[in-house]
Amino acid sequence: MAEQDFYYTIEKTATTEFKERGSKFIAYACPVKSVDEFKERLNEIKKEHPKATHHCFAYRIGLDGNTHRVSDDGEPSGTAGRPILGQIDSRELVNVLVIVVRYFGGTLLGVPGLINAYKSAAALALQMTPLVQKQVEKEFTVQFDYTQINDIMTIVKQYNCRVIRQEMQLFCNMTIGIPRNRVEEVSYKLQELRNVELVK
Repeated sequence: MAEQDFYYTIEKTATTEFKERGSKFIAYACPVKSVDEFKERLNEIKKEHPKATHHCFAYRIGLDGNTHRVSDDGEPSGTAGRPILGQIDSRELVNVLVIVVRYFGGTLLGVPGLINAYKSAAALALQMTPLVQKQVEKEFTVQFDYTQINDIMTIVKQYNCRVIRQEMQLFCNMTIGIPRNRVEEVSYKLQELRNVELVK
């Protein structure tokens, strides 16, 4: 698989509600960047819905797509977490968590019914929030003299780099995210400037 220059994610949380034969499914699509962030969101939603029968979820984190998890939270195996993850994957999203909270309505939905309900609830939530295309970045630290700030910022803007952190003193340190497909050009431009260090 070739390395990608872009990936898709969401930046805003969306909530939708889906009803199926008396059961209520409330879906949350949330942007998350780490497993810790996922745990915080799950705890918040569990506190919000303490009486819900199930809190099922799926997430995929990281640009390699390898960090993922699904949970059926007591529903029959494979009826909730997998269908939710299927909706995230069908849109090729990363750094996304979808939690579907179920309030049982008294009628058993059966396996196909559950799969359909969780899939539909997840799909609705993901349709409610705009998908965002982001550049895959490599992080570098640029060290330079304060007098060169304008030259550095010109290059940062020209090549669509992102300033992640900066320490401005007489001698400055700036951590920047360079789009993966522009790393060579940006390194070359920065190193053309006198007394500028680029550290990976």
